[in-house]
Amino acid sequence: MLRCPECSAEIDVDEDEVEEGEILSCPECETELEVSQTHPVALNPILDDLEEEEDLEEEGDEEEFDEDGDLPDEEDPEDDEEEDEEE
Repeated sequence: MLRCPECSAEIDVDEDEVEEGEILSCPECETELEVSQTHPVALNPILDDLEEEEDLEEEGDEEEFDEDGDLPDEEDPEDDEEEDEEE
């Protein structure tokens, strides 16, 4: 019995009849899975281009924020207003 690498649901497939490169679908989370090897059978989730772009954006976002959650090298617009009032 195979298990989905995303949600661990059982996938009812005869392991002797799958071929490398074959695409399966998880009945629970509907993730498309590619058979990456046959003995033992290994499944890898197939991400569509949109999901890959979102993952890359999330990784990039993490690097852009400092420990306070603010963007580095940018001044707070409220600070600019206070400076203008002082002048």
